[in-house]
Amino acid sequence: MTQELIALRKSILEGRYTDALAIVDELDGMSKQAILRQIQSFLNVLLIHLIKNQVEHRLTGSWASSIRNSLREIKKANIKDNKTSYYINSDEWENFIEEEVIEDAIAEAAEEVLNGIYTQFQLAEMMDRNLIIQTAVRLLNLTYIHSPKDLPAVLAQHLSQLPGGEDWINRRK
Repeated sequence: MTQELIALRKSILEGRYTDALAIVDELDGMSKQAILRQIQSFLNVLLIHLIKNQVEHRLTGSWASSIRNSLREIKKANIKDNKTSYYINSDEWENFIEEEVIEDAIAEAAEEVLNGIYTQFQLAEMMDRNLIIQTAVRLLNLTYIHSPKDLPAVLAQHLSQLPGGEDWINRRK
């Protein structure tokens, strides 16, 4: 990125504004890709914990915290600087998960589910992929309609509906 900034400065100083605008477009694309990678990383953590929850039929405090933290960070990263539009719109999550994240999440979850007794291929056969994606999308959609202040309480309510969620919520009381 430093090289691009040097080239941008030089283009402006030399009056080559078309070149400068091309560099600005390149920098904008690089910034968007970095944000999408950040979202993808938090989405991966979210999916890993949803997979573990589905297969093990339980919800631990640390899993709930990871899910909640992932969603908060996705909410922060996903909103553009104008505060009115998003990098990933609510109707794009399912495709983004299928195309960019789910396979890595399954592979990583295989290392953790029941202490790694299943391969990623066995785990993929055991889990309900569609239900994982639907659950993730439902939780992600909450980030569009709830403020950062209200989101943790709303998420707690939704997490209590997951397998083992009732036990998790009762342990918190």
